[in-house]
Amino acid sequence: MKPIFNLTRLATLALLFSITLIISCEKELSSDPQEEVAAAQISSEADAESEIVFNEVFDNVMGVNNDVGLAGVGVFGQVATSGIGEPARVMACPNITISHSNAPNVFPVKIEMDFGTGCTGRDGRVRSGKIVSVYTNRLIVPGAKATTTFVDFKIDSIKVQGTHVITNLNIATSQNYIHKWKVVVEGAKLTKPNGNYTEWNTTKTITQIEGSATISLPLDDIYKIEGSGSGKVKRGDRLVLWRAEITEPLIKKFTCHWLVKGTLKVVRENLSNSSIYAATLNYGAGTCDNKAVVTVNGIAHEITLP
Repeated sequence: MKPIFNLTRLATLALLFSITLIISCEKELSSDPQEEVAAAQISSEADAESEIVFNEVFDNVMGVNNDVGLAGVGVFGQVATSGIGEPARVMACPNITISHSNAPNVFPVKIEMDFGTGCTGRDGRVRSGKIVSVYTNRLIVPGAKATTTFVDFKIDSIKVQGTHVITNLNIATSQNYIHKWKVVVEGAKLTKPNGNYTEWNTTKTITQIEGSATISLPLDDIYKIEGSGSGKVKRGDRLVLWRAEITEPLIKKFTCHWLVKGTLKVVRENLSNSSIYAATLNYGAGTCDNKAVVTVNGIAHEITLP
């Protein structure tokens, strides 16, 4: 005999199922405060690490030579030794390969920076693999673009993947240009040997605020960075999604590997009470050092930048 369910019984089952689903969802969204503080700190550290790594990519792509950017502002090493404003290259690597797809025209041009199996920079970090960039014009020209990808590229043991695009947004003035670039990072992934990783996407603008009077000496340039990003980080058995917004412009100097000033608000995604555990990431007051402060729920934690 076939079982017969009346409408009352079906309604009761539906109600029980709904209650179970609601309880389950609330359990996923509510959590241990200590766990959320840890998650906020982890996501802030991951955002900071991503910011530093791809800030370096910007410097390297810009700093290959004066034909495509501003020579000497990247990992190639720079010292103002010549007395004529042109920084000297002090590293034997990376090896540079330049190819023109529409010769004899200079652009577009592809430049490969090959760090081989390992090249130690002035900062003591070892880089390996390749950074490959395609330029449509010199990056100080309005509308110029450089698209960068990576081939087995690592900084120390961190594998770097993704696409990094710089587009020149220079603003014309009565005397010169205000240098400004849009930077988009898509599909970025930083992977560590232990399986931990960070995935990151961001859109920012970089605007020059000092040094425009000395065009031939980029090492005195100072820039502000504005914009937002989002990511996912795996640390052990934790998997955290977050979004970040710059609340006070980040300040970068070509003479410093790290950001020297500025703040971000970092908020965990997919959490009903995420605003309670929002983190503030502060890069300092202008001093060039590898320290930043993450504040979560009123408690400050100092972190060391890569």
